[in-house]
Formats: sequence, structure tokens, C-alpha cells
Amino acid sequence: MKTKPCLTLEDVRKIAQAAEAEALAHHWAVTIAIVDDGGHLLWLQRLDGAAPVSAQIAPAKARTAALGRRESKVYEDMINQGRVSFLSAPGVEGLLEGGVPILVNGECVGAVGVSGVKSSEDAQIGRAGIAALGA
Repeated sequence: MKTKPCLTLEDVRKIAQAAEAEALAHHWAVTIAIVDDGGHLLWLQRLDGAAPVSAQIAPAKARTAALGRRESKVYEDMINQGRVSFLSAPGVEGLLEGGVPILVNGECVGAVGVSGVKSSEDAQIGRAGIAALGA
């Protein structure tokens, strides 16, 4: 039997707080979503001024990163390079940069998805949140 780490509510709060701080430091109005390793929503926070649609996109990016165990940008790049058949992959919708997996001791324990600014900035916010875990 394999044992693996999992996110606690305290972990999720740390990630969310650090991601929010990164967004606010740059005056970026975004939505931040955190999911567990199965893509189930643990946290959703829409900052003042963030577009309503970002509350749909951020969890989708997070779910894609968690289920794929890699950044959602990988899928965006794959599609942009011509592998459009990947759009038919079941269970993943957030095929845009901005979903970042949370890796602890080589295990994916969840992901952060951010939406609201440039995709690279969304990912920057997600990584800043994850860095707060110190893992």
C-alpha cells in the first residue's frame, strides 16, 4: 500500500493567501481556484474586479493540471502545435496556461488554477501560492 501526502485546509489557506498577495502586489483582478489531486474544488476566490467568467475558467485550469499532473500550458502548447484532436480528451476543459500542479515529494496532491490576466501571469500567481508550502 502506498502512502502519499494530501492537502489540509491549512495548506489550502496558505496557498490562497500567497496567491492573493502576488495578485494584489501587481494589481491583478483574478480568480484563484485550488483543487485536490482528483480535481475536486477546495477553494475558490474571485478578487474584486475579476471577470465573472474567470470563476469558471480558474477551476477548469486547476482540474486539468491536477488530473494531468502537469501544467495546463503543456496542453495549450500541444493544441497550438497542431494536435487539435486533444480537444476531445474527456474530463479536461481548462486547456489554457494558468493551471499549476502542486507536487510534494514527487506526488501530485492538487493544483492551483488562476484566471483573469495574461496566461503567464496567471501561472505566476499559481506558482507563488504553491511556493508558500515550501515543498
